[in-house]
Amino acid sequence: MRRVVLRPPQPDDGAELISLNRRSVRLHRRFASTPKTSEEFTEYLERANQSDTECFLICRKLDGAIVGTINLSQIFRGGFQNAYLGYYIGEPFANQGFMSEAVRLMLRHAFKTIKLHRLEANIQPENIPSITLVRNAGFIREGYSRYYLKICGRWRDHERWAITVEAWKNRRA
Repeated sequence: MRRVVLRPPQPDDGAELISLNRRSVRLHRRFASTPKTSEEFTEYLERANQSDTECFLICRKLDGAIVGTINLSQIFRGGFQNAYLGYYIGEPFANQGFMSEAVRLMLRHAFKTIKLHRLEANIQPENIPSITLVRNAGFIREGYSRYYLKICGRWRDHERWAITVEAWKNRRA
């Protein structure tokens, strides 16, 4: 039985998400820049409304609590049909399997609903839980990019992980 649902963020979600992110600073340190002010939440909503982005809150079915976010960004169409996957979980909800469920739901959405061909996740090599998450979801390590993304004010190395719709379908067969 699913324990989470994905839903688009709404303006009235700001206080709850900001509170969660502030309580999760230690977990996110170095790995994710999360909205911790109303201005940053407004920027997140603006990104969520761009045509090349799909943002979702991960909510616990039991009580609707926001446990994290999962997003597709830089959605490319045409011959590429690709997007970048980004996500984070709040510290009170870490290591409970919520993110694994959310990634499965997002893969289904990406490949069945919006008909993408490929998703890529870029992960810092030290973020072992995230690497384990995508590996268990069927992503394959494709490479290493030095100083790839600026996270929390510093350029950081990342491993490139990806999954195609064909690999996703084969895992489900």
